[in-house]
Amino acid sequence: MLRRAWSAGVGAVIAIGIGEGPSEMHQALDICRQFNGSGEAYKPRELPRLYASAGIYPHNTHEADDAALAKLDSLLAEPEVIACGEIGLDYYHEGSPHETQKRVFVRQMEIAAARKRPIIIHCRPKDGDNACWDDTLALLDGHWGSNGLGGILHCFSGDWEHAQRAMELGFLISFAGNLTYPKAQSLRHVAAKVPLDRLLVETDAPFLAPIPNRGQRNEPAWVAHTAAVLAELRGISAEEMASITTKNFERLFRLTPDV
Repeated sequence: MLRRAWSAGVGAVIAIGIGEGPSEMHQALDICRQFNGSGEAYKPRELPRLYASAGIYPHNTHEADDAALAKLDSLLAEPEVIACGEIGLDYYHEGSPHETQKRVFVRQMEIAAARKRPIIIHCRPKDGDNACWDDTLALLDGHWGSNGLGGILHCFSGDWEHAQRAMELGFLISFAGNLTYPKAQSLRHVAAKVPLDRLLVETDAPFLAPIPNRGQRNEPAWVAHTAAVLAELRGISAEEMASITTKNFERLFRLTPDV
């Protein structure tokens, strides 16, 4: 899978460390260490560079006891773990109570700030209800925006006002494979307006495989399809979009271009 990603032009991947709950959020770091080092599993110029995040997903915030939060803190101290996430709020599914989600979201922001790690935000409202967006942006404004660390609105699905408010707080806007879907015109409308220096692309693998692979298990190589659609929306080449999103990634995470 990683070799297919490299062949598609993917030079770096951030593996999201949420697992099926806090007990598994170290697994993305394990994958990074398996494939970034020397040896049979890694050959220079044949695999993307891997980074990891770590975080407690909104659905699992009822599991965020002192031990889980201490584990998160220790993972964010590792050099390969460059972000805290996905964290945030989810009012679409029946998971942890909303007040629990909010409390643990704030606590994770405090831990990430102390470790100077950007955050990756999950925000999924119920259809036609802006409460999740309103609560997410209010908490970011009150507990994150002033620290200058920034972050990513993962798999963005909001409207232009939401994107604007997030960008004012230092966030990049990341688009996944659903950008390519025929009924996603409102999302493409937002993507066409986001400044180029605030754009990212992602897979949300194993979900949201882009056209022409919709319905299949998603994988990193296919982010190239999403990037191509985004480039067309912006009137630039796919190669230019690849360069822009790579530079945005490097700038947010303070990485050097040679990776």
